[in-house]
Amino acid sequence: MQLRKNRFKEAIQSGQLQLGLWSMTRDPALTEMLAGCGYDWINLDCEHTPNHIDRVLSMLQAIEPYDTEAIVRATHLDPAEIKQLLDAGARNIVIPYVQTVEEAQLAAASVEYPPKGIRGVAGSTRASRFGAVTDYVKTARDNICLIVQIETADAMSRIEEIAAVDGIDAMFIGPADLAASLGHPGDVKHPEVQAAIVEAIQRITAAGKPAGFLSGDQEMLDKVVAAGGLMMGIDIDMILLRRAALERLETCRKWLD
Repeated sequence: MQLRKNRFKEAIQSGQLQLGLWSMTRDPALTEMLAGCGYDWINLDCEHTPNHIDRVLSMLQAIEPYDTEAIVRATHLDPAEIKQLLDAGARNIVIPYVQTVEEAQLAAASVEYPPKGIRGVAGSTRASRFGAVTDYVKTARDNICLIVQIETADAMSRIEEIAAVDGIDAMFIGPADLAASLGHPGDVKHPEVQAAIVEAIQRITAAGKPAGFLSGDQEMLDKVVAAGGLMMGIDIDMILLRRAALERLETCRKWLD
C-alpha cells in the first residue's frame, strides 16, 4: 500500500490558492459535514480549544473520505505532541508562535525521522495504515507539510532566516497575536497591523515559501491574496455558526413587532 498524496502540500508548492476553514468546534459530526462543503482544507485547532489527541483522531477520521485536507495546529512547539499528531495521521501541521531560527529547526526536526530529525519511530500507527505502508518511515516526510506561524514583531524581524531553515514548508501569519505584539491588542484592523500583515506575506513569498493567513474580514483577505497569500483561512466555524444563528433570529424577530 502507498500513501495518498498530500494534495494540499502539492497545491501550495505549485502556487495554487487553497481556501480553508478554521475549526474550533471539536465535534466530529460537524467536522464531517464541513468536509463535504468543498473547502480545500480544514484546520483542527488545538492551541485555543480544549482539543486532545483522541478528539483530533476522530475528526481526522471524519475528514478522511472527502477531498478536503486536514490541517492540525498543535498547542505549542512540543516534539512529543507533534509525534502523537503525526502518528494519528495528521500530515499538515501548524506550529504556533515560532519566533527564532532555533525554534524553527526544532519544529523541522520534530516531523523528520532520524538521522535527520528526532521523530520517534513506531511500526503500526494510523499514519502508516497500521503497518500496511511498509516504506512509511522512508517516505513519510515527503507527504508532511510543516507550517510555522509568524505571530510577533520578533518573528517578523526574522522571516527570511526562518524561511531558510531546511524543512520549513510554509509560513502562516497569526493576526491577533501579531496585533498584540505591535501594541494594538484586539485591533487587527489597525493600519499598522494591516500593513505589517501585507508586508509579511510579501516577504514570505519573496523568500520562496507559501504564505498563509486567517481572517473573516473580506477586505483584508483580498489584500493578502493580492500580496501573494496562498493558504487562505476565510472564516472560523464557531464564528460562522454564531453569525448565522444571530442573523436568523434577527430576521424572525419581526414577528414580535
